[in-house]
Amino acid sequence: MKELVERIARELVDQPDQVSVTEIEGGRTVVFELRVAKSDIGKIIGKRGQNVNAIRTILNAVSGKSRKQVVLELIE
Repeated sequence: MKELVERIARELVDQPDQVSVTEIEGGRTVVFELRVAKSDIGKIIGKRGQNVNAIRTILNAVSGKSRKQVVLELIE
């Protein structure tokens, strides 16, 4: 899933080399921390949060098999 988040983010931003994803795994929760260049945060969020909500929806669909809750956080 980490690679999926990273690939989607790289396609959305102007500076793909600045994209990094950190996976923090807990008991029943997996947190993905997404870091992008400051100028690209708006592109990840999208108009009214549509892009980031779409990424979260994809993650929730993929995580259904693992029965873990997935959280995506944008880090500045």
